[in-house]
Amino acid sequence: MQTEVEFYLPRGYVDAAGQVHQYGRMRLALAMDEVEAMNDPRVRANESYLPIQLLSRVVTQVGPVTAVTPDLIAHLFAADLAYLQELYLRLNSSEHVAIGAVCPACQTAFQVQVAPLG
Repeated sequence: MQTEVEFYLPRGYVDAAGQVHQYGRMRLALAMDEVEAMNDPRVRANESYLPIQLLSRVVTQVGPVTAVTPDLIAHLFAADLAYLQELYLRLNSSEHVAIGAVCPACQTAFQVQVAPLG
């Protein structure tokens, strides 16, 4: 069973040196990831923070960063956050999902119907 996938962010994470990183990895969510994210005080204060908290738990790498924090996820471009949310749903759903993608060569955006992993 595949439990982790590679991804390429549409815009990319811009690090402190101004370098853009598009490559990353995400693992399947565990039940505890969702439970602990819901118990986070920031999520309790503002439900909109839930995707940031969840993604910081399951994204295992963005560029050279392997200790992905909620702060890193919160400072991604909105298009990248939306992309990661779609990928999260695909990985953790038993249904087909349409996911946005961007061609790394020509930067053309398109949607792909994908089956769940597993």
